[in-house]
Amino acid sequence: MLATAFAPQGWWPFALLSPALLLALWESADARRAAWLGFWFGLGLFALGTYWLYNAIDLDAPAWLALSATLALMGLMATYHALTGYWVVRFFRSGPLRWLLAAPGAWLLSEWLRGWLLSGFPWLTLGYSQTGTALAHLAPLAGVYGISLVLLAGAGALVALVRGTLRVRLIASAVLIVPWLAAAALGGIAWTHPSGPSTSVAIVQANIPQQEKWHSLHPERILERYQRMTESALGTRLIVWPESALPDLINNLFPYVARLDRAARAHGSALVLGALRESSSGNYYNSILALGRQASWYDKDHLVPLVEIIPLPRFVRRWLREMNLPSSSFTRGGPDQKPLPVAGLKLGPTVCYEVAYGGYMLRMLPEADVLVNVTDDAWFGDSSELAQQFQMARMRTLEEGRYMIVATDDGISGVIGPQGQIIAEAPAMRAVVLKSAVIPMSGMTPFARVGNGLAVLLAGAALTAAFALRRLGRRRTMPLP
Repeated sequence: MLATAFAPQGWWPFALLSPALLLALWESADARRAAWLGFWFGLGLFALGTYWLYNAIDLDAPAWLALSATLALMGLMATYHALTGYWVVRFFRSGPLRWLLAAPGAWLLSEWLRGWLLSGFPWLTLGYSQTGTALAHLAPLAGVYGISLVLLAGAGALVALVRGTLRVRLIASAVLIVPWLAAAALGGIAWTHPSGPSTSVAIVQANIPQQEKWHSLHPERILERYQRMTESALGTRLIVWPESALPDLINNLFPYVARLDRAARAHGSALVLGALRESSSGNYYNSILALGRQASWYDKDHLVPLVEIIPLPRFVRRWLREMNLPSSSFTRGGPDQKPLPVAGLKLGPTVCYEVAYGGYMLRMLPEADVLVNVTDDAWFGDSSELAQQFQMARMRTLEEGRYMIVATDDGISGVIGPQGQIIAEAPAMRAVVLKSAVIPMSGMTPFARVGNGLAVLLAGAALTAAFALRRLGRRRTMPLP
């Protein structure tokens, strides 16, 4: 059920009800059984919510290997729920300390760890389910994890309303209702403000199937499609292509790109495109090229393990290249990159699933006045991944108070406003040129200043309070000597 709380279904109440059901099941379980309940809960969540991983792996691997790898990743993610269940039941007996403090705090920290440990996989973080509810107004303060913590405390409050004493039920009612009222009150606050005029934008969504892009015998057809679609958008101030749009290294296509750049300049347009490139030192980068008054690059920093980066020592990869053997690791762009100056804007860029990590965009603030994410979701086909990633992009705009341009190969491309509102959206799995506009913004939301620190601190404080109150309760019940 929990998977349906996220896009594309968006049945957000399940983000409260499903965790509450698991907490209720833990009531009659010992620690070992709670771990298994958590594991099966997590496995069901990721099986329904991230089944599309199989589509990506199956493109270049046997079906049995794709299925095994997909199930292994789902099992690993489910382990976080298993460990949470074991830990909560092992250290806290049934009661308000577990429902309202220990379980929400432990679950949130587990979710946060899942988002960065071993490179991280933050998909289906609870808070993303609320981009269309009043709780979204909490994002500029505490980010997606802060919203997750509110949901988890609410789930515990639902259990407390059923099983608690009258006093506990009154406290649980406040825990359940007050955050929603506070969030609604925050909805009228503008954390950032316009810093310049509106800029017209065109997003080229070419809808090139993945196998056709990299295994095509006629790459010129792909280049012709991008050229034709780009020419139809000339005169728009900024034209954006998706990730790795070109069917070859950009090093081999500089004359083609130069011709498009000249045509764009002649019509007052500027081009931003995703491309794979090789540096003079022989390193490969998954990059964004902005053709403003001068060319500027952003190189993807958070690489996908075993896909974009192979964990081998440099001397091994160098030897493989010398022997003309595969050594297909990209190089990280590094944390100190700057916004891309183009079309009178300063773009804060991310590539593909970097949009799932709020901290990556914070490094570009406050200098960046508009965000841009280029991605190639053709790996996943016509699946729920497209809507899920677009939902995560909406959360980033809420957290950082900026417009975002989302350019994808096959959808969902769009422009999102600084309050998470969808300004323009292209239909998935269709070749379209989407035209819209963005407004540069300045200022910093509270989240942009502290990142995920506030939510993690609150979760840690909840756990600390739970342990302290448990110890105090034990002292009160100790027999006198």
